[in-house]
Amino acid sequence: MSEDLPMDNDASYGVWWLVLVNSLFFIVFALSFTRPRTGRDWRSLGAFSAFIVALFAEMYGFPLSIYLLSGWLSSHYPEIDPFAHDTGHFWHTLLHIPGSAHSDPLHILSEVLVFVGLILLAASWRILYWAQRAHTLATSGPYALIRHPQYVAFITIMLGFILQWPTFPTLFMFPVLAGLYIHLAHQEEAEARRQFGEAYDRYAAATPAFIPSWKKEARQPKI
Repeated sequence: MSEDLPMDNDASYGVWWLVLVNSLFFIVFALSFTRPRTGRDWRSLGAFSAFIVALFAEMYGFPLSIYLLSGWLSSHYPEIDPFAHDTGHFWHTLLHIPGSAHSDPLHILSEVLVFVGLILLAASWRILYWAQRAHTLATSGPYALIRHPQYVAFITIMLGFILQWPTFPTLFMFPVLAGLYIHLAHQEEAEARRQFGEAYDRYAAATPAFIPSWKKEARQPKI
């Protein structure tokens, strides 16, 4: 750890093994359920992996964003230590939320979003895997609610982490990666239409792409 960079007393930064462990956990989790086979699958996983590494590298390694903002933080928030680990929960600091950063509503919401995203990712790719093996459309489970639950899962996880620990790289990457997933979803739909024809058109007409509709007809596509 650099001696000329002020850090908090509990040495929360420079813990690179935590960067490695946390990054591997989320990447291996995604890898185990997505089981990428095509170039599109690998691009999707690679983009998510880059976001995860950038996130944890600043959360536990080197707080680049906090370092760049340290002058502004010191002048606008003289009562806080810019390099205290809780300061990395930037929305907590910026919004003057009282109490611990780990118990504020945004942090709790972020944990819920990450958990929901992981569950959605596991559930959707299990359905997709067996549908691909059977050469049929995936229309059950999460696919009965939206057409692209796997991409929604990635976006949900990333949004959760941005609410918890925003950084310059992840704030820049999030809209870029969200746009990438939407683009990959359109490519996936074009391939599905070539493969399944009218069956996919009927499914797409009854099932929203990314945001669920709780109308009865949207939950029961007729294939």
